[in-house]
Order: sequence, then C-alpha cells, then structure tokens
Amino acid sequence: MLANPPPWPNGAACAAAVTFDVDSDSILHLEHPEDGHRRLGAQSWLRYDQIAVPRIVDLYARLGLRQTFFVPSWCAERYPGMVETIAEGGHEVAAHGYLHELAHTLEPERERELIRRSADILERVAGRRPRGWRGPLYSFSDRTADLLAAEGFAYSSSLMGDDVPYVLSTAAGEIVELPVDWANDDWPQFANTVDLDWRTPTRAPERGYEVFEAELDTAIALGGLWIAVWHPFVSGRPSRLGRLEALIERACERGAWFAPLEEIAAHVAELRRTGAWTPRVERLPYYDAPVRDPHR
Repeated sequence: MLANPPPWPNGAACAAAVTFDVDSDSILHLEHPEDGHRRLGAQSWLRYDQIAVPRIVDLYARLGLRQTFFVPSWCAERYPGMVETIAEGGHEVAAHGYLHELAHTLEPERERELIRRSADILERVAGRRPRGWRGPLYSFSDRTADLLAAEGFAYSSSLMGDDVPYVLSTAAGEIVELPVDWANDDWPQFANTVDLDWRTPTRAPERGYEVFEAELDTAIALGGLWIAVWHPFVSGRPSRLGRLEALIERACERGAWFAPLEEIAAHVAELRRTGAWTPRVERLPYYDAPVRDPHR
C-alpha cells in the first residue's frame, strides 16, 4: 500500500519514535492571556510535566532509548531544569514555538522572530541549537517551511501529507518532513479539560493504546514511519506510561527502529544524497493567494 517506503537502517521493518510535546502551561496562557494566571486547576494539570518528564527520561534510560522532546521556548525559560533533564539524558530537544503560537495567525516578521527566538533560547538552555521543528497544534503557515529552511532547520514534524518522509522545497531551501497524524496523538484519546475547551470521554489506557498499536503494526507491516505525538501531562501518568514499555519491546522484537527524529531525518537525507532512495518533493506554499470561485 506504500508506493515508496525508504530502506531503514540494518533492514529495520519501520522507523518509529515516541515524541513528547512538553507544552506545560504555555497553552493556557496563550488561550487565556487575561486570566490564565488565575486558573490554578488547569495550571496544576499542565505543570504535571515537571513530574512526568523525569519519569519518562528514566524509562527511556532503562530501555536504552534516545528520543525527541519538542519544547516551546517559553517553557525552557520558565522550567530550565526540566529541559536540562531531557538534554542530560541524551535526548533531542527540538523547537515548538515560543508560547505555542499558531503560525497561520502570525504576521511574517513575527513568525520569523519567534522561530529565531525559539532556536536561540533552546540553544542556551539545552546546550545545542535545535535541528527540528513541530508546529504548535500542527500549525504551519504558507511561510513556515521557508523560514525554517532559512534558519537552518533540518526537518519538520508537523504535516500530515504522507505515510513516509518527504521533502518540503521552498525558495530558501529544502527540509525533510517527518509526517504525523492525529491517530497517534494522545490528545483525542485522553485529554479532558474545560479550560482549553476539549472534552474526551474518560477511557482506560488500553483503549487509547489500541489505536496507537494499530498504527504501529501497520507501519511495521508496510515499512512506513510511526511517530507518536504525546504530552507528558497526559501520557506521563503512571497508568498510561506503564503501557509504553511493552509497546516498545513488542515493536522492537518485530524489527522497528526507534530513534530521535533528527537521526531519522539525517538517514533520509543520506539516502537521498547517495541516491539509495528518492523521496517525494513538495513545493510550498500550495497557494500564493486566497482561493476564489472562478465561476462567480
């Protein structure tokens, strides 16, 4: 069913990653700029990242894995110790906006400024300039890829246009896109918050994991790419995180290759450089003006 799956290292069946978006309470202050500071119930739920992140890092250490954490740079400023824990564990710290802003709502210079600010802050806190970007809430404007390429980012993991990596081509250069999908996001499965206007029926961890495992099983069978997009304050809870170890172990037994996204993107770039595989290339933006009805 996949027309052009890439060859993965050492004959791996697929590439996989469990990425965490460490949003903490940035999303509350973005959504409620006037009174977010007064909503302590929501803050306590979101600030659970400070409990969950060390737990996740410890689990990955036990499994011998390095993975990718996407961090809004406001969170890196506010909670530097949490980001240092991630970096000291050998994990990739990638960019995720400043205060979780949505790219399509920003003016061009403001979007450019926030991308650069995000990279500068993460470099200072994590000790290394980020190579990857995930648009907050998967937001991606008609300028985002161009701005990322101009700033030297190697990859994005924000779009949903394929089942395998592809290349975004812009006037400023090219970056690798490692596509995601809502099916692998923990928000529809487990999130429940009145303050952020999202209500999901409470379900057992097994029910959510059934969705994730179905997607992972398919990626393994077809040679595709599986990227989980989870949040520490959601999936870092003991009952949910407790299922992750078994999921990873089963997938590894079946030949999945778990790696940080920067390594997956580098592998794709090397395949392309050597001619071992040719990814699909998409020229962005798709449109340069609003779409109008030509018959009106």
